[in-house]
Parts: sequence; C-alpha cells; structure tokens
Amino acid sequence: MGITFNTEGIAMPTIDQRRIAQWAQDVAATYGKRVGTINYIFVDDERILEVNRQFLRHDYYTDIITFDYTQGRIISGDLYISLDTVRSNAEQLNVPYARELHRVIIHGVLHLCGINDKGPGEREVMEAEEDRALEILFQL
Repeated sequence: MGITFNTEGIAMPTIDQRRIAQWAQDVAATYGKRVGTINYIFVDDERILEVNRQFLRHDYYTDIITFDYTQGRIISGDLYISLDTVRSNAEQLNVPYARELHRVIIHGVLHLCGINDKGPGEREVMEAEEDRALEILFQL
C-alpha cells in the first residue's frame, strides 16, 4: 500500500515525492476516499502512445492514462504520465512546467476519486477540481 514513483526509459522528474504523496492522500480524503496503492509511471510520448494503443485502442498522444483499480472507498491505480506531453501542454498553455506536471499528477487521483472529464460539462468540473486540488498543494 502507498504511492510509488517510477520511470520507464526517462529520468525521474524533479518532484517532492513525499509532499506529493501527502497531497494525494489529502485530496482523496476530501472525497471521502483513502489511498490504497497508486503507482505513478513517468514515460515519454512514444511509450504513452504504445500504452494508449495497446490497452485503450487509441492512436494518439496524451498526458495521462489512468488505470483504475479502486475498490469502494480505497483508491488504487496505475497512472502513466508522458512528460513530453506535459511539457508541450505547459508551453501551449503558457504555464510553468512544474504547475502543469502537478496538475496532471492530481488529475489521475481525481479520476480515481470518481471525477470524469469526457462527458458533457465534465471537463469544466475536472478543471475546477484540479484548481481546487492545486490550492491544497500550495497551502502545504
């Protein structure tokens, strides 16, 4: 049980793993959830494309793929994050890379907590929840 940070073929991003783990637990608690096992896997664009094709039958790059193993109130999952796409998104949105990376890191936790972003109006809800979660981080 717990939160792990792993890489596949790339260097580990410069993040405060202990602080992020606490943040993820704090955010989950706001939804009445507890963290079981969450594995962050940081990859490049080519690897996330492979994962997207193999498991989801999608043929495009993305910033995060969340595999949800949640049972009841205990959230668990594997979260693949493409640092290449995070960097591209940060540049396109004109936001600091670190902020975009933290947004994507918590995006996966929010999915595990039951927040979706594919249906009508859901993206706006997800973005509001990401902003709320980022405020929690910056208060730690």
